[in-house]
Amino acid sequence: MAQVDARVVSELAGRLVANVEKVVVGKRDVIRLAVCALLADGHVLFEDVPGVAKTMLARSLALSLGCSFARLQCTPDLLPSDITGVYVFNQRTSEFEFRPGPVIHNILLADEINRATPRAQSALLEAMAERQVSVDGNTFELARPFMVMATQNPIEFEGTFPLPEAQLDRFLVKLTIGYPGFAAENDMLEMQRSHHPIESLQAVASSEELLTAQEVTRSVRVHEAVRQYIVRIVHATRSHADLAMGASPRASLALYRSAQAMAATSGRGYVLPDDVKYLAWFVLPHRLIMSAESRLRGRAQSDVVEEILEQVPAPKPAAKGE
Repeated sequence: MAQVDARVVSELAGRLVANVEKVVVGKRDVIRLAVCALLADGHVLFEDVPGVAKTMLARSLALSLGCSFARLQCTPDLLPSDITGVYVFNQRTSEFEFRPGPVIHNILLADEINRATPRAQSALLEAMAERQVSVDGNTFELARPFMVMATQNPIEFEGTFPLPEAQLDRFLVKLTIGYPGFAAENDMLEMQRSHHPIESLQAVASSEELLTAQEVTRSVRVHEAVRQYIVRIVHATRSHADLAMGASPRASLALYRSAQAMAATSGRGYVLPDDVKYLAWFVLPHRLIMSAESRLRGRAQSDVVEEILEQVPAPKPAAKGE
């Protein structure tokens, strides 16, 4: 099989990460993971406290690509039509016209998604899974690229509705930005002394370049041994004693696609076992449901992932992905 030239992806990812870092300082690893999710054509769930630049990261990524961006503030009174759009009667033409909702954008930030009711949350499922929305019997294809970046607060649960497992499973990765370090926070204060850096942020790539990079990413070589390693890790979650429910086949695909993206952003045309190990921490935990007994013992999804990665032997890396 011909080797894939991943330099085009690595160069694009480098430009995007460097540009977003002009706004979100000291969080290169998180930015890179978000770019990997975008290259893998996936969605991102941020679970973090307020004020750590979740919204800024999403806006900066959209501006860096010259893509359309919409922010949806989720509240308990949010309706599905507030997300997908609605037909409105035009008295001049005596016809119904479709007014698209915020989901008809390249990048949608669903802020505090767990404050929306399950009915409203379900309006995103079709868009996230099939890249289309259905309104009053009519189907509208979403523009490519398309990505949902959702946030939720892990501390405050009053007035929230936990995301159902089916929806959590549609997020490629779950990320935590965390508080900035001392130096990064000091730099942030200086950067915003007179204006916010996002106000002058320019596009460094186009959506066409991104779509090309996504195609190259899907061509990244995954050796049979590495592919089986991914499957063994996911299968191990389904028989783990601490779990009431393990990861789905969609998790296997998510780990596969994100590993391809990580390899491509590193300039490699092949996936290493270390790519899989690293990404398992972001792809798997939010898909696992702990048993009641394990929760009482203080066990967490991350503990299970750590055990599985220690128990499932990693294959020796093949030379140049052969």
